[in-house]
Amino acid sequence: MLRNPSSDAVYFDGCTVEAETAKAVLVVIPDLNKKVWIPKSQVHEDSEVEEKGDEGALAITAWFAEKEGLES
Repeated sequence: MLRNPSSDAVYFDGCTVEAETAKAVLVVIPDLNKKVWIPKSQVHEDSEVEEKGDEGALAITAWFAEKEGLES
């Protein structure tokens, strides 16, 4: 996990989107050994993963990461 203060985003490497609904994506976050539903509204514009099948760095808003306990 990496926080970028200039963009107010939190980044996780090596993520995969396993499922998707109209409003959220189910992301596997290996750093946390978790699967997490992330509202699409909280996926940061810098994110490499946005829809089912995407793999790469996940960027989410720092506010959401803190709310969900995804920051260490």
